[in-house]
Amino acid sequence: MSTTSDRSPATDSDRLIQRPLPPELLLRGDNPFSPPPGLDRLHERAAVSPVELLNGARIWMVTGFDESRAVLTDDRFSADTHRHPNAMQLTPNQVVQQRATAAAGRGGCPVTEQPRNDGLFIFMDPPEQTRLRRLLVGQFTVRRMRALETRVREITVEHIEAMRAAGPRADLVSAFALPLPSLVICELLGVAYEDRAEFQERSAVAVNLHASDEERLHAQAGLYEFMRGLVADKRAHPADDLISGLVHGDADPPLTDAELVDISTMLLGAGHETTANMLALGTYALLEHPRQLDALRADPGLIDTAVEELLRYLSVIHTGPVRVAVEDLALGDVTIPAGDTVMISVPAANRDSGQWSDPAELDLTRTRNHHLAFGHGVHQCLGQQLARVELRIGLAELLARLPGLRLDASADEIGLRTGMIIYGVHSLPVTWD
Repeated sequence: MSTTSDRSPATDSDRLIQRPLPPELLLRGDNPFSPPPGLDRLHERAAVSPVELLNGARIWMVTGFDESRAVLTDDRFSADTHRHPNAMQLTPNQVVQQRATAAAGRGGCPVTEQPRNDGLFIFMDPPEQTRLRRLLVGQFTVRRMRALETRVREITVEHIEAMRAAGPRADLVSAFALPLPSLVICELLGVAYEDRAEFQERSAVAVNLHASDEERLHAQAGLYEFMRGLVADKRAHPADDLISGLVHGDADPPLTDAELVDISTMLLGAGHETTANMLALGTYALLEHPRQLDALRADPGLIDTAVEELLRYLSVIHTGPVRVAVEDLALGDVTIPAGDTVMISVPAANRDSGQWSDPAELDLTRTRNHHLAFGHGVHQCLGQQLARVELRIGLAELLARLPGLRLDASADEIGLRTGMIIYGVHSLPVTWD
């Protein structure tokens, strides 16, 4: 018997391209606060445009605000990547095979009918998504959110005072922007804070588009192993936290361990990555826009509108959300065929001149700022109110307690997270008086 494998070595065409968007639609490091110029040019031509991916597939890029909201509220666009794989998930060989199938008259929207037994609710459609989301909404109680707001302020003050004691210089990311939401989400979920370094490191690798497939898979496996242990601990030792509430709640049928691990992993990652990057990048944006910063310092009552404007202006989710059309339908001035992938560009939609005047300008006094930073429709971010609390308290206390806060490096020395799913800065050296 031969000892060699009959399987041919994998070629580049067999591999998933982690960043399949063309380079002109990807973030660059020379302008920290603006979408890629290619997105602007795309939006100038049309609100919905065809885009050729590096894997050879075609998607539809949605840059218009109204069109983006339409996609996010239309159940003919599926978020279910299990039943409707999108073009971003295909290797070049799979794209070729899919086109051959379509040319032979066997095209259409690919559907996998197997029932879902996971908890990845952000990649589900109703009614499966509705069941899990309803259970989660029940855990975000008014009492729990009020208690967390008190803790957010305590944690914020503790970290700023620690910076002051060690100052007058610090890296705002490691000293403040990352630990604040990390500690808050740990308390919400019932994760021991001393374990935060492990999940922070693994989640950072999992969303790093420059990491290899092996590195990302290893990081994801580590996160899931961590969460399996946590769910088992909450079954045996329930406490007053969100995971315990889900484990011992009145779900019918009860949530399985697989569902609980998926839900907890998504909440833990989303609860610290996005807010941490908004805190650091938001501070950077304020420091680079001195007139806006002076206005906020002169009138701290602007903080609520300031937070909403920073969320709109920065839009730290730069790739997606992604949907697949389950039937032929019209969107804007084009017809989207069944099975085609649609990607919403949140940064472009949040700078649609049809929705805002001077959308490329940071204006902390904007009102009625109905941006898409937290999404829209049935998949709108569950933790958006907690994120707003963290941003409002975090930014206000920074400016109040660190007089003369300013950058301690030139702008070209600030390392931008252009290769990450969630945009931000790797570090932000600051100093104060």
